[in-house]
Amino acid sequence: MGGVRYRSPLVSRYAGAEMAFVFSERNKFGTWRRLWLFLAQAEKSLGLPITDEQIQEMEANLDNIDFKMAAEEEKRLRHDVMAHVHTFAHCCPKAAAIIHLGATSCYVGDNTVIKHCQTGKTKTQLARVISRLADFAEKYADLPTLGFTHYQPAQLTTVGKRCCLWIQDLCIDLQNLERARDNLRFRGVKGTTGTQASFLQLFEGDHSKVEELDRLVTEKAGFKRSYMVTGQTYSRKVDIDVLSVLASLGASVHKICTDIRLLANLKEIEEPFEKDQIGSSAMPYKRNPMRSERCCSLARHLMTLIMDPLQTASVQWFERTLDDSANRRVCLAEAFLTADIILSTLQNISEGLVVYPKVIDRRIRQELPFMATENIIMAMVKAGGNRQDCHEKIRVLSQQAAAVVKQEGGDNDFIARVRADPYFSPIHKQLDSLLDPSSFIGRAPQQVAKFLKEEVRPALIPYKSKMGGKIELTL
Repeated sequence: MGGVRYRSPLVSRYAGAEMAFVFSERNKFGTWRRLWLFLAQAEKSLGLPITDEQIQEMEANLDNIDFKMAAEEEKRLRHDVMAHVHTFAHCCPKAAAIIHLGATSCYVGDNTVIKHCQTGKTKTQLARVISRLADFAEKYADLPTLGFTHYQPAQLTTVGKRCCLWIQDLCIDLQNLERARDNLRFRGVKGTTGTQASFLQLFEGDHSKVEELDRLVTEKAGFKRSYMVTGQTYSRKVDIDVLSVLASLGASVHKICTDIRLLANLKEIEEPFEKDQIGSSAMPYKRNPMRSERCCSLARHLMTLIMDPLQTASVQWFERTLDDSANRRVCLAEAFLTADIILSTLQNISEGLVVYPKVIDRRIRQELPFMATENIIMAMVKAGGNRQDCHEKIRVLSQQAAAVVKQEGGDNDFIARVRADPYFSPIHKQLDSLLDPSSFIGRAPQQVAKFLKEEVRPALIPYKSKMGGKIELTL
């Protein structure tokens, strides 16, 4: 258990203080000491010769960590857990003999990781983002906008409905995070190869006391269940489950921020842009979607981290092999810290999205004439026209209009051609209503309202008191 010390460069600049603390050395080693205290308290309650004075001494020194001494001990012993056993014992001389009694390194190592995964604030952060986007979707539920398939113009949707596609992905991520957290169990008190042999010896063959010890420590650590069987470690499949959920979140954020970047290019929607913000050192006019680009960059990193636990789980030998340790110290902390940064940035984006309705309307007007052709045909038939004749007329006029757009760089003049053609005189007065964008958005506004009411808002109820205010982002 030699110590790899890992401090992500992400922590120092971007990660939130709360998540950074979860994976800090102070929290880690403070948790180790609490786990040793829980073990000693439970062993004492089950009859082992541990005194109140020893327990009190441990309680008084939980946060009295001499990191310099621990580092020196680790350099000498080449074992991080024993270095901290010695360091804790130094300030608890009366309890020194019973610290870590019967335990193996993974008692503190694995149980601490599980505890950190349990206490991370990722769910609350995600709920905040969903809440902000839900407000945005509600505000723009009925604002028509051009839809895209294959990144080619398609039928209209609304700005709010498109946002609901983003929200739906994030709601799936929230459900997955809740499931993964609820499925987490404590490793518990299992001994060196998971057989609890050392504890069975401590309690002189009393199996019921060993089981009760495991239950008591699990309860003190804040868990309802522990894994019934382990090797020296809990199954590394657990890490796969945790990181797969975070990697999936990364995919959702990448898709959302890619959409925002594309919309920024179209000048329809932009992320927040500060008064004195500079988009380019060479091109002063530029308004680069820096926040969304950062999210995409970090989301790619988050998605790749799932490969670490997959490979680690696949190469564990029998009850355990130590080649998991250094890898897990990097990838688990990095995944949570990266998710923290991404969600903080996405919250900032979602709180300041800027919509340009006139630009959106102009793009609709460029494409809507072609989309309205079926409506025009139906109106002409109702007015007594022949469908096939009308279809041919529209085919010719639409190709002429397309040539103006593509070959001459002009505006789409299809409707002007329809107005100028006497054949279509029976419906000339209907053209404005036939081209009303709101008649092309189907049930999008109603879908937004129902989705937010029945799925999104209820999912956010458990997090209502933790939503907080707006987030200020360091650029």
